[in-house]
Amino acid sequence: MSEIPAGFEVVSRSSPYIDMVGPLYYKLTDEGLQIGFFAEEKHCNSRGFVHGGFLSTVADIALGYGAGGFPDINRPMVTTSITIDFAGSAQKGDWVVYKTDVQKVGRMAAFANTYAHVGEKRIVRASGIFTVLDGRG
Repeated sequence: MSEIPAGFEVVSRSSPYIDMVGPLYYKLTDEGLQIGFFAEEKHCNSRGFVHGGFLSTVADIALGYGAGGFPDINRPMVTTSITIDFAGSAQKGDWVVYKTDVQKVGRMAAFANTYAHVGEKRIVRASGIFTVLDGRG
């Protein structure tokens, strides 16, 4: 594994699932939350590319954490809908970073977009809608 890019920290709010697929890293910028990871063998399919299911998983995490206000706020939400388009690929050893743009967070729903990059190359576009929970689940 290579060196983590400057400004990124390990995602501190985790779950058994994130522990299994991670580690994931985050950085806050003026443009919003970024979530990154180094592609490992466990993330790859039999052809050596990062599996689309894993890229979708990280997109969901980036969208949800972005709309939820991570790391300062832990707004409870669940994914209602996610759409994803693959425009490229990543391979073992690549640093993949998702740049998230939150469109709106309302009382009942939140909307966000994220774009995954390997270097300057955009490989994924994802859009998510989240139901904001009111504490009753």
